[in-house]
Amino acid sequence: QVQLVESGGGWVQPGGSLRLSCAASGSIFSLNAMGWYRQAPGKERELVAAVTRGGRTNYADSVKGRFTISRDNAKKSVYLQMNSLKPDDTAVYYCNAGIVRNWGTGEDYYWGQGTQVTVSS
Repeated sequence: QVQLVESGGGWVQPGGSLRLSCAASGSIFSLNAMGWYRQAPGKERELVAAVTRGGRTNYADSVKGRFTISRDNAKKSVYLQMNSLKPDDTAVYYCNAGIVRNWGTGEDYYWGQGTQVTVSS
C-alpha cells in the first residue's frame, strides 16, 4: 500500500505565505516525478508545479516567481513554498507522485487526500 500524506494548508491573508508538505510511504521501489495540483470550486484540477527525480522543475505560468517546488528524496517528500499568495490561489491542493512499487513493474500515479488553501482578507 502506498500513501501520500499532505500537510501545511490553511488560511492566509493576501500577500502571505504557506508551505505545503507531502510525504510518501509504503512499498516504494522508485519515486519518480512529484507534483502539486490544485482544484478551485467549479474549476478543473490543474498542475501547479512538478519536479523530476533529478530536480528539474516545471511551473504553471500563474505561479511562476511566487511558488517554489522542492523535494527530499531521502525523506520521500515534496514541498511547495507559496509566497505572495492571491485570492485566486484559493483551492484544494493535491500532491501527486509517479511510483514504481516493485522492480520490473510499471509506474502508477498516486494522489494525496488534498489540503485546503484559502487566501482572503
